[in-house]
Amino acid sequence: MKNGCRICNVRQRLRRVDWGVLLLTALMAAAAGAAELPPLGHSMNPVSPPLPAPTFSLPDMDGTEHELGSFRGKVVMLNFWATWCPPCRREMPSMQRLYDKYKDRGLVVVAVNQWEDPDLVFQFSGSLSLAPEFPILFDRESRIAELYAVKGLPTTYLLDKEGNIRFQAIGGREFDHPDVEALIESLL
Repeated sequence: MKNGCRICNVRQRLRRVDWGVLLLTALMAAAAGAAELPPLGHSMNPVSPPLPAPTFSLPDMDGTEHELGSFRGKVVMLNFWATWCPPCRREMPSMQRLYDKYKDRGLVVVAVNQWEDPDLVFQFSGSLSLAPEFPILFDRESRIAELYAVKGLPTTYLLDKEGNIRFQAIGGREFDHPDVEALIESLL
């Protein structure tokens, strides 16, 4: 009988430890979430001399193919991203605001998702305060990212009307910042 009680005591202690660990983990996660995130950047690096953007064709969520070359004559913001990437998630609403402001003047935003399933991206898009209205394309094997030598996510390129890469940035950006808007204006 004493052995049975010892086992009960050990189980109770383990349960208390398990709950303590869970509580501590929850508190640490809450503190980390409450910590102030660093601001998104707003500068983009010039590409000099401008480089021709590699052409490609990728499907959107509905399976419709989109060819980069079909956007000639427009300024293109080409963004490589994933839902699991925190800065990618944070910059998406600013991409929509930028698109809303300049789409009638010839800006096209193309978001190229890396490795993920369209259903997951659809769910993520629906959770945003501003759902993206620009094309989200799927590079499920990251072949296009390799063509563009993407080294980290998010990576963004600004293409001029002739299809040349004029600016690039690695890391999250606040795309509706006046500095980015000035670059868009210069290309329009």
